[in-house]
Amino acid sequence: MADVDATHGTGTPPVDALRAAESAGTPAGQAAFDDQNKPAFDDQNRPSADLVSDCVHCGFCLTTCPTYTLWGEEMDSPRGRIHLIGQGLSGEPLSDSMVGHFDNCLGCMACVTACPSGVQYDRLIEDTRAQVERRHERTGRDRALRAAIFALFPYPRRLRLLRGPLWAYQRSGLQRLVGRAGVLERVAPRLATLESLAPRLMRKVPKPPRRVAARGDRRAVVGMLTGCVQSAFFPEVNAATVRVLAAEGCDVLIPSGQGCCGALSVHNGRRAEAQRFARKLIATFERTGMDYFVVNAAGCGSSLKEYGELLADDPAYAARAAAFAAKVRDLAELLVELGPVAERHPLQVTAAYHDACHLGHAQGVRAQPRALLRGIPGLEVREIADPEICCGSAGVWNVLNPVPAAELGDRKASAVAATGAALLVTANPGCLMQVAAALRRRGGSIAMAHTVQVLDASIRGLPVSALL
Repeated sequence: MADVDATHGTGTPPVDALRAAESAGTPAGQAAFDDQNKPAFDDQNRPSADLVSDCVHCGFCLTTCPTYTLWGEEMDSPRGRIHLIGQGLSGEPLSDSMVGHFDNCLGCMACVTACPSGVQYDRLIEDTRAQVERRHERTGRDRALRAAIFALFPYPRRLRLLRGPLWAYQRSGLQRLVGRAGVLERVAPRLATLESLAPRLMRKVPKPPRRVAARGDRRAVVGMLTGCVQSAFFPEVNAATVRVLAAEGCDVLIPSGQGCCGALSVHNGRRAEAQRFARKLIATFERTGMDYFVVNAAGCGSSLKEYGELLADDPAYAARAAAFAAKVRDLAELLVELGPVAERHPLQVTAAYHDACHLGHAQGVRAQPRALLRGIPGLEVREIADPEICCGSAGVWNVLNPVPAAELGDRKASAVAATGAALLVTANPGCLMQVAAALRRRGGSIAMAHTVQVLDASIRGLPVSALL
């Protein structure tokens, strides 16, 4: 391995040294190294030395990073993790400690918004996590937990199978009894986290129609992602999405057989799995003749817009993925782009709007949801303090890290409660579940709704009580 002596900022080698280390490849004696001493990264989509060098360690990211806010630990800040990536590119092994700091990252991308140098931390952490998943040997317990998570959450049908038992558990009174006894928290804290996150369920979920015609003149044909958690636990959000799109002049296409978009997988380093999901989704929708592909879950939308990068090395799908990604729109994004045609009826309510991280930071969609809400007569939008700090959901991060996730959730719940709003509005199922659980821990509550549910109530002329 090429020698790397010079340091930059907190110790990340400068780009010329990193490039030299990269070009040197595997040293002749490397075969004799054991797994603990091999360089952190192989040549398959290794993190970019150029992107590492973009970080000047200015510290603007620190106050926006949830883990640095919790612990004040340099290596649990974006610039600290970039330093570790640089060390890995220089030939340092992928130690348990290094992996722990990478795992601690929520992937909220608040640092990307805050960075004055335009550092692409999102690409760096995504490529790093893919290396970790391929090259690092996790403990048996960690492997089992992650295997269970990814055998369940990306599969809508499997999630829907849980609805019946969960509904019975909630309605029988057993949930209240278990909660008072505190059994789950003591015996299985991660299961307790999952139990606390589950929303109150309806008994049955009707299947969505395959096609819904626009009301009035057709302005667009849109494909719609039903999602995994969204379809299983928030089907009313999907139903409201269909109604609002139709009211705004869109034919809505919901082909059967669509599965996971791959967001959870790609955000956790499971790149090959994410690519399989992406190929299937593209093949399902590209024959529909859609003008746009609409997403109502922030984490999904951020990954869908990056399909071109995810499948860039696949000769059969690279061009198809780029064309598909160009049609992806967050629901609020599309509605503002088209402009309103359906009449808005008054809703006399105060609403606190929460920026889901993968909508605000990853997609840069902040103004559009607020514009839609402010377009409803009588509705007052209130801002939440420290909006850049993640609520702690972050896909499955709250399941993998229940204690710090609860701390972040409690912090967000306090900020929400301080607004005095009667309704919390956001655009991501994970955020809704996380903040609701945190508010319950505080002994309080607030009505919650997806942005599209508020629009739907206004367009249909429903009373405010339908939301509260």
